[in-house]
Amino acid sequence: MATSDYARIERAIHFLDTRGQQQPALAEVAAHVGLSPFHFQRLFTRWAGISPKRFLQFQTMAHARQLLAERRSLLDATYDAGLSSGGRLHDLFVTLTAMTPGEFKQGGAGLTLRYGVHASPLGDYLLAVCERGICALRFLTGTSPDEIVAELRAEWPRATLVQTAEATRPYAERIFPERKPSKLQPLSLLVKGTNFQLKVWEALLRIPTGAVATYEDIAQAVESPRAVRAVGSAVGGNPIALLIPCHRVIRKTGAFGEYRWGLTRKRAMLAWESARHSSDEAA
Repeated sequence: MATSDYARIERAIHFLDTRGQQQPALAEVAAHVGLSPFHFQRLFTRWAGISPKRFLQFQTMAHARQLLAERRSLLDATYDAGLSSGGRLHDLFVTLTAMTPGEFKQGGAGLTLRYGVHASPLGDYLLAVCERGICALRFLTGTSPDEIVAELRAEWPRATLVQTAEATRPYAERIFPERKPSKLQPLSLLVKGTNFQLKVWEALLRIPTGAVATYEDIAQAVESPRAVRAVGSAVGGNPIALLIPCHRVIRKTGAFGEYRWGLTRKRAMLAWESARHSSDEAA
């Protein structure tokens, strides 16, 4: 159900992108996704938590510019809103662990990566875990699970890969819980990358839910203000979608920029987070 909901939402957002100047009515958007206006309104509200009209305000460039204008010392060492509080998506506390240079060189030798495909409000995704934590979360956007597994084999050539959704399901349930958890359950991420990439990914973790940062902000945070292009490459190379929130990085003009798993998904993710963050603040 979650994945089919997202597929319709994504089609609706894309439709509004192409027809934005005409300001299509609710009935027109509903017809495009094959639903009555009543059912489309219910679907959208169930998925986003707010009405389609309000949601669309969140996913515009104007809203992105407003977020940029409102940002404070977003990436300071105090983690601003705090990773251990409601400032993180779904109240998760994420810790990043990097492979040592020796482990990196060994290509995952001795590791067993268990993977499975799961549904989410943002579409199907492949999740891979090992005994040290989550090592991949990738949305199926124009790619098959087999293609993503092939990528994992190339990235971890000496690791053992085992398909078992049963092993990854407990992690999936913590990433997208059916209800707000009463107690924090920390998630560990295991990544392999250069020192520069690791600095960028750590900076991404400091962007609170409902906020955005620019590539220039990230470059400043990693003390390489001139390395904006390199920051963009590191952001694009993020192996763990959503949990390392590369979708929260946009251009300084307010444009959303590219996204490894699709620009429409990036806009949907930012609006989806903004809607939930606003609801939490109002509660």
